[in-house]
Amino acid sequence: MQRERQTGTIEVSVVIPCLNEEDTLAICIEKARQALREHHITGEIVVADNGSTDLSRAIAERQGARIIMVKEPGYGSALMGGIAVATGRFVIMADADDSYDFLEIPKIIEKLREGFDLVQGCRLPAGGGSVRPGAMPFLHRWVGNPFFSFLVRQWFHAPIHDVYCGLRGFTKAMYERLDQRCTGMEFATEMIIKASLRGEKIAEVPITLHLAGRTSHPPHLKTFRDGWRTFRYFLMCSPRWLFLVPSSAFIAFGLLGYLVAMPGLSIGHSTFDAHTLLFASLAILCGYQWILFAIFAKTFAITEGFLPPDRHLERFFELVTLEKGLVVAALAVAVGGGLLLAAIRQWWLTDFGTLDYAHTMRFVVPGATLVALGFQTAFSSFFVSILGMRRR
Repeated sequence: MQRERQTGTIEVSVVIPCLNEEDTLAICIEKARQALREHHITGEIVVADNGSTDLSRAIAERQGARIIMVKEPGYGSALMGGIAVATGRFVIMADADDSYDFLEIPKIIEKLREGFDLVQGCRLPAGGGSVRPGAMPFLHRWVGNPFFSFLVRQWFHAPIHDVYCGLRGFTKAMYERLDQRCTGMEFATEMIIKASLRGEKIAEVPITLHLAGRTSHPPHLKTFRDGWRTFRYFLMCSPRWLFLVPSSAFIAFGLLGYLVAMPGLSIGHSTFDAHTLLFASLAILCGYQWILFAIFAKTFAITEGFLPPDRHLERFFELVTLEKGLVVAALAVAVGGGLLLAAIRQWWLTDFGTLDYAHTMRFVVPGATLVALGFQTAFSSFFVSILGMRRR
């Protein structure tokens, strides 16, 4: 192994994140070495230890694996540390609990040799895989994993059926292009989403999930905590679904409310008046705020490297500049202020007495809404300009 590293002939680096895995680490290393040896693959085994307090490091040393100490806690942190020192053209990552059979590594390498950038294992029958009895919790197998796998196919067009599978292979070059940032369990889904959005070549191979061999402690994965973190990351990467879709519905509802309330229409036994205007304005304000947050989220995600550059957003910033935003904001405030002044004038004409409520509110509500939208536009224009400074 050492001679291969020095001559630069290593093809595959097997990276194993490790946190107190003394029960199963030895068998994982041995299976990985057997797979490489039997298929004549030049490779290395890297154990990324994330602060083990048991005998994991001693076992890795005894088994002849390379050990990299990763101080920053987190599944993603451990993998980042291990991949950073990996010298192979291809990287295989898999957990150290013996739930994945390292003897299945060669079929992943075969796909990588065919030219794929990312090869994802699939444990679920939907992708040809299989799960041994008791190997995957009920909620993971029948609810969480299928749900998130469906979302990643629909939202990001990733051709996979098992988004959480921890056994996968990828080219070191692709990994460096992705510039991954998540240090926790989201690391695995971040890779799939980024690879899909960047147009990397992705393949899936069926594998078998076995019952984990560890007995000294429970699994690191927490069902609801990590499920929520995954969903939160999905939403951040797809602000269209988090913000744009519901915001469009709110604004459409608000505009419809104005359409029937401004002329005071009656439909059947229902009359739409000033109260309808208030509800409509609330819907428009909320919907507009949602759209602004969509822009904020997308700009932040791209600026911080969570998402690749987006040509649609680039085009948007070419058309909608800070200066144009301020002009639109000023117009909205001016028109809205004019409507509010008209309402005050009506009050003045009655010597500040009683007003025709329904009539006056048709000036007050749209006026206040336009002023609020103008202020939102002005300050949001400044904020998104600041967010995008690094991006530009």
